[in-house]
Amino acid sequence: METLNREELISFEKEIEKFWEEGKIHSPVHFCGGNEEQLIEIFKDIKPEDWVFSTHRAHYHFLLKGADREWLKNEILNNRSIHLNSQKLKIFTSAIVGGILPIALGTALAIKIKNSKEKVWCFIGDMAAEMGIFHECEKYARRNNLPITFIIEDNGLSVDTPTQKTWGESDINNKVLRYKYNRVYPHYGCGRWVIFK
Repeated sequence: METLNREELISFEKEIEKFWEEGKIHSPVHFCGGNEEQLIEIFKDIKPEDWVFSTHRAHYHFLLKGADREWLKNEILNNRSIHLNSQKLKIFTSAIVGGILPIALGTALAIKIKNSKEKVWCFIGDMAAEMGIFHECEKYARRNNLPITFIIEDNGLSVDTPTQKTWGESDINNKVLRYKYNRVYPHYGCGRWVIFK
């Protein structure tokens, strides 16, 4: 896979932002931003044969997994930004918070049963990491030594409410990656946002 740099990722999202502001997209768009370096580093370990599962905020994930820019742009312009999927690239998303977790877990179990060399990489937000479904999936994966890595994309906010203030401190084990970043865009769209304290 070709490795994109930070500027290439940002320029793609800026192009989508322009379409949004011009009213060319008529559905929800959750923009990526502020996490370019972390994702570039993580995707260095993700192989073409690996599976990637992500959330409603997945433009960067698709680009880093090798998606064609024009294809991705057309998917977004056709109102599929928050539920992008590609069997060819082995990358699937869900707009349902926590909804991708059991699908990623089942894929990892199938890989283990088939004795395949593939891996699963499951990206979730810090709010989803506080849900019961995450803890159950992570525990099952750990106990059964499944080929899955969970990545918590932690911008410190559950939608627009500080995550740790809402949910309390989290006790995640060392088999789960968590990176922190300051988001560039609000939870939804590309305008201004309000933080509820």
